[in-house]
Amino acid sequence: MDSERITLLDGKRILLGVTGSIACYKAVDLASKLTQLGVQVDVIMTEAAQQFVTPLTFQAVTGRPVYTSMWTSGGGSLPTHVAHVGLAESADLLIVAPATANTLAKLAHGLADDLLAITALATTAPILISPAMDGHMYASLAVQENLAILQGRGVTLIEPETGRFASGLVGVGRFPETPKLIGAIRHRLGRSGALKGKNLVITAGGTREPLDPVRFITNRSSGKQGYALAQAAADAGAEVMLISAARGLTAPYGVQVIPVESAYQMQQTVLTHQAGADALIMAAAVADFRPRTISDQKIKKTSGNDPLTLHLEKNPDILLSVKERRRDLHRPRVVVGFAAESEDLIAHAREKLERKGLDLLVANDITAKDAGFDVDTNRVVILDARGGQEALELASKAHVAEHIIQRVAQLLGQ
Repeated sequence: MDSERITLLDGKRILLGVTGSIACYKAVDLASKLTQLGVQVDVIMTEAAQQFVTPLTFQAVTGRPVYTSMWTSGGGSLPTHVAHVGLAESADLLIVAPATANTLAKLAHGLADDLLAITALATTAPILISPAMDGHMYASLAVQENLAILQGRGVTLIEPETGRFASGLVGVGRFPETPKLIGAIRHRLGRSGALKGKNLVITAGGTREPLDPVRFITNRSSGKQGYALAQAAADAGAEVMLISAARGLTAPYGVQVIPVESAYQMQQTVLTHQAGADALIMAAAVADFRPRTISDQKIKKTSGNDPLTLHLEKNPDILLSVKERRRDLHRPRVVVGFAAESEDLIAHAREKLERKGLDLLVANDITAKDAGFDVDTNRVVILDARGGQEALELASKAHVAEHIIQRVAQLLGQ
């Protein structure tokens, strides 16, 4: 998890309820990573949780008092008899992680016999629960009924994972890793963002054009900028479909991913979902050419120095296809393209924007070693259909993505 502060999380106040599970040690990492990201984390520990991890551990990683009882302050500044009220009213979000079967039952049936349970009753903030339990407990009828009650009240469930438990058994009930939990927190906090109710289609990665069963033609695109755009759009409240030709990247939590390989597959997938999109962001590096023929068998290396000749033909231009259908569909309302250039950046980018009927075009110079392909930073120029031009200095791809999404949100709001 990158410790760079996340705009959506920076300055937020999150209550972390920790209950009596062996997975408590992972909650320490969650508290630490959230604090590094600029979150003010207030931890509430049940009595059972303190049998696994001490309050001092959480205090050390958050720099804040830890609350353990309705009757003692735990070093906090809140009066003991109304600590739950102060914690509940100041929170932007409450996450119970790990949540045991016992705590799920308390929350589902409105018990108020400890500080965590009573705070959950008192808060109006969104609530997330991340169950963790051994054996076959998670699949039990009682647990599933309690989860259904909580979800019916608007509580968000972070599904546990399948794996090996401390007991040696294997099943569903393992506590998720920190990146997934933070992704779920971001997804929940972003629901009321500037793109709430909007559908965005985003493409990412470099397409692969097969040559034979083992070889293909591709480019240097890692897909990192496209994935950063998907995360920024989800942070802003959008429903995001990510059409991805990238490999080795983890999709943002809550984002629907459709994997593709070739330029043709990407074109067909984009056109299929064009009518339902409020905005399309074509961040993928789509191969301009593909082999004219694909060998059914592996192409053998011949003896001697005879060269191999490849005959290439042009791939379909996805943005031009979108432009043609957009005349009739009037969708997407906003289309954003990318241009990776090695010379005459602005001139080539402006020509592409006009020819393809784009609302925005994001141009970057691929000759820069600290920006563009396969690095975590980017330096871009954003051109718009009215002739405007905005240069963004070197920044993380996450920050570049946030700025692009802000521009998209402004266009959709007009």
